[in-house]
Amino acid sequence: MPQVMEFKLPDLGEGLTEAEIVRWLVAVGDVVEVDQPVVEVETAKAMVEVPCPYGGVVTARFGEEGTELPVGAPLITVAVGAGSEPEPAAVAESSGSGNVLVGYGTDHSRPARRKRVARPAAMAAAAVAAPVAAVAAVAAPAPAAPAQASGPVPVISPLVRKLARDNGVDLRALRGSGPEGLILRADVEAALRAPALAAQAAVTPVAAPEGATRIPLKGLRGAVAEKLSRSRREIPEATCWVDADATELMAARAAMNAAAGPKISVLALLARICTAALARYPELNSTVDLAANEIVRLPSVHLGFAAQTERGLVVPVVRDAQSRSPESLSAEFGRLTELARTGKLAPADLTGGTFTLNNYGVFGVDGSTPIINHPEAAMLGVGRIVDKPWVHEGQLAVRKVVQLSLTFDHRVCDGGAAGGFLRYVADCVESPAVLLRSL
Repeated sequence: MPQVMEFKLPDLGEGLTEAEIVRWLVAVGDVVEVDQPVVEVETAKAMVEVPCPYGGVVTARFGEEGTELPVGAPLITVAVGAGSEPEPAAVAESSGSGNVLVGYGTDHSRPARRKRVARPAAMAAAAVAAPVAAVAAVAAPAPAAPAQASGPVPVISPLVRKLARDNGVDLRALRGSGPEGLILRADVEAALRAPALAAQAAVTPVAAPEGATRIPLKGLRGAVAEKLSRSRREIPEATCWVDADATELMAARAAMNAAAGPKISVLALLARICTAALARYPELNSTVDLAANEIVRLPSVHLGFAAQTERGLVVPVVRDAQSRSPESLSAEFGRLTELARTGKLAPADLTGGTFTLNNYGVFGVDGSTPIINHPEAAMLGVGRIVDKPWVHEGQLAVRKVVQLSLTFDHRVCDGGAAGGFLRYVADCVESPAVLLRSL
């Protein structure tokens, strides 16, 4: 009596949760061999022919062409042992099917597998009749209940197998960390790192020269190091920059501070310009959710600003900066800066930022390519404001010039949006009246 095996859509690659059926390669009643491709599917990465790990007669297909199925959904059922295998006298030896996805189907530890060869007409007719009878048997009123395979047979991504093959990693020796023991790219990469880590651990640190000082990467300094390293590892960043004439901005600030009321800092004016620019280019006020493979645009601007303290670099966060006036921004910057200098910032003051403003001009430098404050998507850097020769209204003049640089996550936007954001900021710096139109 044949045993009906259910073959489910396997995981075809890391992070892929579904695939679309493009073309069925078999029909109900067809005889399939072990490792024979039965369906062509399209994922977010590639077109893939999926091989079946069972040999027998196809008794059912699930899903029409154009249907999207989640990983783990049934694809076909196969009646195994329905007389579909050729007789031993009619087979020849071969080195393998060559149709198997990585880690799936044929066990290559075996010396060979059988391959069909030409047979007499009588034998061919008998081979055709046997599967037809098997199909009739499994279609009887009391069909055999579908049975699961004796053990998990997850499909490993072809990219993972290539990585392993190119680096001499034996996949059979690895323990997969994915569902049902699936071997992921991370498992292969961990195997590749293991010898290097072992060798590194075995090496005695080089003796430091006399008078050298060792500073442990722990506490705040360690946390900053890890966050910056993670940013560089995960974020494909790009930087664009522009010089801007800040003469009018500085004149506007002087006029504001000459009037009665609290003083307004340059940082507060730049922050107000940033929030207006983010309203126009919201893609830069976002984060990337790797688990969901989505860009998440955030509704509020929680503006971080870099502050140098004796304990190291910290980035306090001004909540809901988009709804604050220049006076409110200036007061909040002053409050958080004082807390940073005295080491009294609460954890809530240092988390939840969505965009960072980095005024490195206070260190007397003109430009920089800042590292994005992970998991944010962008950072605006501001250099020193210094007198420079500048062509103003067709004449060479001495103007107050500042360099602005924007580092952004290229996953969330292209150069057009990043350039538009930076150009708008520069226009507001050069002519503060531009900002009034967006208020």
